Amino acid sequence: MGRIGERFARLKKSREAALIPFLMAGDPDLDATRELVLAATEAGADLIELGVPFSDPTADGPVLQRSATRAIERGTSLPRVLDLVGQLRREIDTPIILFGYYNPIFRYGPARLAADAKSAGVDGLLVVDLPPEEAGELWKPACRAGLDLIFLLAPTSDQRRIKAVLKKARGFVYYVSMTGVTGSKSIEATDVRQAVDGMRDRCRLPIGVGFGINSTAAARDVAEFADAVVVGSALMRLVETQNGDPRLVESVAAFIRDLKSATRRPTPAAA
Repeated sequence: MGRIGERFARLKKSREAALIPFLMAGDPDLDATRELVLAATEAGADLIELGVPFSDPTADGPVLQRSATRAIERGTSLPRVLDLVGQLRREIDTPIILFGYYNPIFRYGPARLAADAKSAGVDGLLVVDLPPEEAGELWKPACRAGLDLIFLLAPTSDQRRIKAVLKKARGFVYYVSMTGVTGSKSIEATDVRQAVDGMRDRCRLPIGVGFGINSTAAARDVAEFADAVVVGSALMRLVETQNGDPRLVESVAAFIRDLKSATRRPTPAAA
């Protein structure tokens, strides 16, 4: 079992949903990203989703699109993100997932990426635009390297897609709470709960939920039924609005502390 599986197993015993903050590597710069990741883990983040910026994102809303543009303008690339992970691994053991799009991986070389990511200390890969039916050239070397390849399911996923994802997914399954892009609207927890509950009998993996979780109240609602709560746009909006503010790192850490407190489920009352 890798770091992701071990982390979820530990959280299950303590009745906690995992908090997975998303941070775009390179925004506002790579040194700042390193500080933000370290602060996030200190504040209670259970896993880290580290974005690899891409020029033509399809699932990201305006906040993450602008974040990726700023990161690219500052010279952030897939090799530099791997270097950053290597630096972080000398300081933390928190599971790290690279989140991005397939074009940079294809250019880098899927087999080479799997080997280099593992060497750097990456634990999982989440490639937004890579469906399981077309994932073989990355899935195979990722499995050989011991990396978890995480796939997305959405409200529009039919039974065939659900079956394909559950067959190949490793680490956890990421359920996209809505149709549309990140940060576009708030989550409707009741509808999402029905979808997640409907997958439980077939899914051997933890189920994480992301998109539209922009407050501690929303995180608390999702933590009642999901195994992980993923928060991205709300965090990167903080990075955008407080760029240059010396209190940025503490603002992000404070938000993560609040989010983490919302993912701790109350202990059942004694009979």
